[in-house]
Amino acid sequence: MTRNLRARSLRIAVSVAAAPLALAAASQLSAQDSAAKTDTMMNEQVASYDWVRPQADYIRREVMIPMRDGKKLFTVIVMRKGTHDGPILLSRTPYNAGKMSSRNRSQKIEEILPVMDADFVNDGYIRVYQDVRGLDGSEGDYVMNRPLRGALNPTKVDHATDTYDTIDWLVKNVKESNGKVGITGSSYLGFTSLMALVDPHPALKASVPQSPMVDGWMGDDWFHNGAFRMFGFDYDLSQTVKKGGGSVPKGTGDEYQAYLDAGSAMQYAKAYGLLDLPVVRKVLEHPSYDAWWQGQAVDKLLAARKLTVPTMLVVGQWDQEDSYGAPAVYKALEPQDTNNDMVSLVIGPWRHSQVNYEARELGPLKWEGDTGGQFRRNYMKPFLDCHLKTNAPKCDTPPVLTYATGLVGTMDGIKGGWEVSQKWPAGSYTPLYLAGNYGLSWSKPAAGSDSYVSDPAKPVPMLPRPVHMQGEEWKTWLVHDQRFVDGRPDVLSYTTGVLDKPVHIMGAPKVELHASTTGQDSDYVVKLIDVYPQENSANPELAGYELGVGIEIFRGRYVHGFDKPQPLEPGKGYTFQWSLPNVDHVFLPGHKIMVQVQSSLFPLYDRNPQSWVPSIMEAMPKDYVKATETVQYGGDAASAVWLPIAGN
Repeated sequence: MTRNLRARSLRIAVSVAAAPLALAAASQLSAQDSAAKTDTMMNEQVASYDWVRPQADYIRREVMIPMRDGKKLFTVIVMRKGTHDGPILLSRTPYNAGKMSSRNRSQKIEEILPVMDADFVNDGYIRVYQDVRGLDGSEGDYVMNRPLRGALNPTKVDHATDTYDTIDWLVKNVKESNGKVGITGSSYLGFTSLMALVDPHPALKASVPQSPMVDGWMGDDWFHNGAFRMFGFDYDLSQTVKKGGGSVPKGTGDEYQAYLDAGSAMQYAKAYGLLDLPVVRKVLEHPSYDAWWQGQAVDKLLAARKLTVPTMLVVGQWDQEDSYGAPAVYKALEPQDTNNDMVSLVIGPWRHSQVNYEARELGPLKWEGDTGGQFRRNYMKPFLDCHLKTNAPKCDTPPVLTYATGLVGTMDGIKGGWEVSQKWPAGSYTPLYLAGNYGLSWSKPAAGSDSYVSDPAKPVPMLPRPVHMQGEEWKTWLVHDQRFVDGRPDVLSYTTGVLDKPVHIMGAPKVELHASTTGQDSDYVVKLIDVYPQENSANPELAGYELGVGIEIFRGRYVHGFDKPQPLEPGKGYTFQWSLPNVDHVFLPGHKIMVQVQSSLFPLYDRNPQSWVPSIMEAMPKDYVKATETVQYGGDAASAVWLPIAGN
């Protein structure tokens, strides 16, 4: 029996020892079989991969929403898992909805959406991004800033109808929503947020257009007061070309020289093959403020309708692209707002679209905390909450919200940071006169004049050369130190004495410039500047700094009306009037106020040839001539910048 037990134990041990070998052999055979199956020349591409994994803390849906003409628009719907009874926050974009809603391939909702979305989706909002008609995933034809259906758009669809149809589908098909929709976005998305207000869907309860494109001729992307913004060619190319788009292939050198060598806007467009772009041809064919431009002006379109959707208009004080639109719409709609609760205006200390990012600084300027986050959490979200949430909190939206720049803390009763006002402008207009000896005076000075020679062959640059109108330089050019042109013979600089008390301005400074030229046309650029003390140990970077508070141009041929270009009579005095951007700024004691006058701002704006040509767009090399510009001051021709001074 003992021998049998030993033999049995031995057989068991051998069997156990052999098991791994048998399994390994079987596994190897299985692998060989599998390899044999995949070693064939099969197509290794698979149809798709769902990068939103089951462990994701959100739901992300991609849908095609039908429009009334049968076209379908690509739409992405994102919400945190467990969302119910949630408000919908919509953005309609030409910048790829798929990419905007997948910032990172993460399983965390805050990581895939833009920074500004976190506060909303974490509080039950449903975030929706949609490609506008004809771009990226959406069907149909793309038209830049598609006009409202009518004289300029013979079709039955526009951004207003597309938004209506989108909202109608969302409230019927997104079961997690409470049936209330808000719309927001910046720049082009600000434009679509405004167009949604034309015959709006009943479920649209609030709109927050940020830096909206409103009037491309008066003061947004393509022109400012008649002067053409050359950088628009890059945008046109990137937006309207399916293959080979991007920036104009002019190299990476000095853009000042590249535009100077090309000549006029038409010559530049020809040199780089841009006349094949319909949008470029349209702009070149409409150099003046004709019916084509006026018919697209969103502020005019909205002023002709009753505002039924509460709207918060947002802009940056140093918005380098669309400074005009939001204040223009506010001015157009505010007369309807008899209870001061339907339309509000926000001006933050930002560049273009910086409201949607962390905004602690702009160039050398530092703010008290993240002003973008402060606005979104403390003002924008409460505004949307009170209009969109179920059992909503009471609305307490400031009629006007601005950020006082130039001052940290409080001085003489003036407090830096966020300020609430009941109307805009909030200051009383007071003239600051140009005076003799390149001074500025609060009282009208004796009559006199100063002159300079404007040479189109040597235009005043917008930035120190080499000029690059992209990246950080472009984002912050409006706050660049203006000492780089102070002292040029073709730039007049007028300065106050050292201020002994703060000067707080709240509104858009107004220019009244009395001037004449020896040419037949001229541009005039006026800069309102805060001159910092030469000694500034608290902030050495700003010692002697000449900070542009407001910079704007006016094309002389439009002195009789923007739709009536006429040659200027050489030697005749004219009164040119226009506005600088809206600001809330404090000039501190120890600082000075400066006003600079010049006749070019290149290459941001095309050069004025200073001889008469029917269209400056088509000027030829022989048309560009020197001219002597004379600025009058005092007496009956008292040039001034009218400042909206608070507390006066």
